[in-house]
Amino acid sequence: MLNRVLVCVVFTVGAFIFPTYMTIVSCLFLFFWSHTKTCTFANHFKHLIMYLSSNVSKITTHVLQEMKLKGEKIAMLTAYDYSMAKILDEAGIDVILVGDSASNVMAGHKTTLPITLNEMIYHASSVMRAVNRSLVVVDMPFGTYQGNSKEALQSAIRIMKESGANAVKMEGGEEIRESIDRILSAGIPILGHLGLTPQSINKFGTYVVRATEEREAEKLRRDAKILEESGCFGIVLEKIPSKLAAEVTESVRIPTIGIGAGNGVDGQVLVLHDMLGINQKFSPRFLRRYNNLYDEIHGSVTHYIGDVKSRSFPSEREQY
Repeated sequence: MLNRVLVCVVFTVGAFIFPTYMTIVSCLFLFFWSHTKTCTFANHFKHLIMYLSSNVSKITTHVLQEMKLKGEKIAMLTAYDYSMAKILDEAGIDVILVGDSASNVMAGHKTTLPITLNEMIYHASSVMRAVNRSLVVVDMPFGTYQGNSKEALQSAIRIMKESGANAVKMEGGEEIRESIDRILSAGIPILGHLGLTPQSINKFGTYVVRATEEREAEKLRRDAKILEESGCFGIVLEKIPSKLAAEVTESVRIPTIGIGAGNGVDGQVLVLHDMLGINQKFSPRFLRRYNNLYDEIHGSVTHYIGDVKSRSFPSEREQY
């Protein structure tokens, strides 16, 4: 018994000092021990290995930077609730964005503007309870950081403290630099967002491709450098010409994540409800649908209704 306790202590200490090496050794050790009669010990050790492995593979802003340096693409999707976030995390998604697009796909608003800080914290908290590996970034909603850097800091602090999120995302460049600097000074990581910025839809008046003219393209280049120099860990580039997106990606040391920005960026992001085919009314050129869940869910529901109406559900086997 004492020997087993000693082995556990040695492996635990070693795992924190040499996590990758010790995880491999531990797996081999567990294989042999699982073939003995000490099943209880093997089960405890299995849980220890799973815990250590989950910590080793946690995605951080530093990991994203390493992925850019290695040329490994970053995969990012949105999520707004526990159940979907758990699926994404276990599937191996690198980054989960708790986007203000929840205003559209979850609440039914036409724009992202109506969603509140309290609502974003609610969605982010739900996602965080599901996630073990992915980096979770939360959109700062419209009106919580533009024009008032003190309010911006308080909003960011609330998101981080109340939801447990890993970072925040903000739309804009030079015009919000003061807010960016103040938030970063508190140690809160920021993901920037340039190009088509949905919170400015009333200014643009349309969702067409941005920065097609040189004047706007040059401002985007400057803003990208400003975000990098300020200390943002990455930049989302939305709906801009692929050539410009590739140019910006080459000009900055931090990762760029595109949505409608071509394949010359460091990663891609899509709205989950769009790529799964739940939302059928939004079909931009950049969207690839990987499923048609609207029809599948619709069919399942109509089937259920039919079973209830015909009294075939529940059956004898489905009741107590």
